[in-house]
Amino acid sequence: MALAVRNLCVSRGGTRIVDNLSLSVARGELLMVLGPNGAGKSTLLKALAGELPATGVMTLAGRSLSEWHPRQLARHRAVMPQRVDVNFPLTVEEVVAMGRPRGLRHQPDPVPEQLMAELDIGHLRHRLVPGLSGGEQQRLQLARVLGQILDTPGQRLLLLDECTSALDPAHQQLVLELIRTRAKEHGIAVLAIVHDLNLAAQFADRLMVMRAGRRLCDGVAQEVLTPAVLEAAYGFRARVMQLPEGYPIVVPVAKPSGQVAPLNPSCRQAS
Repeated sequence: MALAVRNLCVSRGGTRIVDNLSLSVARGELLMVLGPNGAGKSTLLKALAGELPATGVMTLAGRSLSEWHPRQLARHRAVMPQRVDVNFPLTVEEVVAMGRPRGLRHQPDPVPEQLMAELDIGHLRHRLVPGLSGGEQQRLQLARVLGQILDTPGQRLLLLDECTSALDPAHQQLVLELIRTRAKEHGIAVLAIVHDLNLAAQFADRLMVMRAGRRLCDGVAQEVLTPAVLEAAYGFRARVMQLPEGYPIVVPVAKPSGQVAPLNPSCRQAS
């Protein structure tokens, strides 16, 4: 297992935000984490990124994250937060190159060019980053973090926090297809936080729903995206339809009630 987490707890200001959470992500797997605002999703990702103190066990390739040397860990774990502000007059190609190993920065390196082309930012290579749109900046940061770990031997982990929130529908499809393809081809374990249920259903290998800091349910889209689970997690009623392409689509049919319902016992829950 690339990433394994057991009994993870994170508290902030005396409040338990993530509560005894356990999860795993296999090599080449794309796990998408869903849940309402305040469920603890971003706090979970920050704990895995080493940005917040936490208790419990977190291992990458069988080694505790605390045992990795920071420089070595940077080649095996890459993190894209919700927002990255670049206020310096750097160009797009300079920022993408920042993610590459230091020894490659002064010799021919085809990876930045490939990633810029795949993420549709090649035509922006000489643009200064502060002048980019939100969607262009998201694609730029994704190119940087992918380049950070793409050709590292061994187990790798990619952590993404709402990496498509500023993208138009076409670029959402492009980005998630690229993430899924690269994960499979290079054996990268990906944990991505998303809010769009239908994008998650289309692209994720597995979904995990969080509520109040705990794992509410996990499984494939057909198991997780059910009316009972959605009402339990979000407090709204939805119609779930199976598309011919093989994944479900969620259509809300009522305004959120603010109430959570009992969870469907057929859904795999946290023990």
